[in-house]
Amino acid sequence: MRKKFISLGRRICCAIDFFYPPFRKYMTLQFFRYGITGVVNLIFDWVLYYLIYNFVLRQQMLHLGFVTLSSHIAALAIKFPIILLTGFLLQKYVTFTASSLRGHTQLFRYLNVVLINLAINYVGFKIMVDIFGFYATLSNMAISIFTVFVSYFSQKKYTFKAPKKQNHSTAK
Repeated sequence: MRKKFISLGRRICCAIDFFYPPFRKYMTLQFFRYGITGVVNLIFDWVLYYLIYNFVLRQQMLHLGFVTLSSHIAALAIKFPIILLTGFLLQKYVTFTASSLRGHTQLFRYLNVVLINLAINYVGFKIMVDIFGFYATLSNMAISIFTVFVSYFSQKKYTFKAPKKQNHSTAK
């Protein structure tokens, strides 16, 4: 299964890399790949949420016996593990391919970064919307821009940390 993910990741990299040359002056290839895979996963997130909310839950409450979830929260809960997995696989096999950390370590760290971003979103909304009265949509956009950078550097330096390159120069 891992070999299939590696092979698919390489094909996705080739497709993304084809569009990279005009952006070479402005960003690294790794950041470009991160942006493309992030946008694709975000669109998948929106489509999946729409399908679950409208066609699976039919905009109805989800009764679990011990608790009842509103349809928008239930759709969020149902799609979360799917989006978590697709985002992780795209980052592991497309964006941050040089990491030598074990997969389960990367997944645990990826989940930590995702939870930190959820907390940043929550606090950001509380501050921007509830305290300062900014529009929710504009607040969401501003917070998203901030979390994209937090997430990128967290994934690069923590989740998918690549081994340090050894310096083979000789000292004189």
